[in-house]
Formats: sequence, structure tokens, C-alpha cells
Amino acid sequence: MTLKMDADALTAFLAEAFPQVAADFTVVAAEPDLLRVRLDVAERHLRPGGTVSGPSMFALADVAIYLAILARIGPEALSVTTNCSIDFMRKPAAGVPLVAEARLLKLGRVLAVGDVLIFSEGVAAPVARASLTYSIPPARPQAAR
Repeated sequence: MTLKMDADALTAFLAEAFPQVAADFTVVAAEPDLLRVRLDVAERHLRPGGTVSGPSMFALADVAIYLAILARIGPEALSVTTNCSIDFMRKPAAGVPLVAEARLLKLGRVLAVGDVLIFSEGVAAPVARASLTYSIPPARPQAAR
């Protein structure tokens, strides 16, 4: 399967469509079967106790699957999350970026299903695992885009 958007195109799309969060995420690699996204953890991502907040890890998983889908279908801003389940397995390492590895399990016409593993950068054991389903809007005539 070939990609319609590479890491640079995904980064540019994210900056254009979602400038409010684009600075938080870096597309590290875009491959046909794997997309890697890094979250440079800042003070705003922490919860009391000095660990990365659940909402920050959810956002990383959500952005990673979203970009994995767009890498395959092209820039479709209206694809949306319809379901997410996340397991927090261990405390992330302090002061270390998080890296999400996203894999699409199914990419259909209207639904995409994927899994994400989140790691503290440089640590082999995942800190979280998420399963997400996305709804992809029906194809529109070229002139309407």
C-alpha cells in the first residue's frame, strides 16, 4: 500500500487544519504499515505527581491514528473519532517525550480501525495502548472539495 501523504505533508496539514495543537506533535515517520508521532512533554501535559496526564496521552493516540488514516487516504479533515478505548499500563518516564506507534488494522470506505502503542522515548515497555475507530466521510465530487 502506498502513502498519499508523507511525514512532511502530514505535518503541514496538521499545522494548517489544527494550528492550536500542531506544535505539540511531530510526525517522526510515515510508513505504509506504521506511523510514529512524538509528543514533546511540557508542563501543560503533566498532572499532579509529575506524570503525563491521561488526556495528553489520549490526544497523542488520537492524533497518531488520525494521521495514519490521512497518510493512506489523503487530506480529509472531516474524518472523526467514533470510539476510543485506552489502557494506561505504567507511568511514563519523567521529562521524556512520548512516542506513539500507530497501525491501521482496517481501512474501509467509511470506517477505519487502528491500534496505538505509546512509549516513553528510549524505553521498550509501552506506557499505554489504545484502540480507535474513525468515521471517514463519504467521497464528495471533486468540485465540492
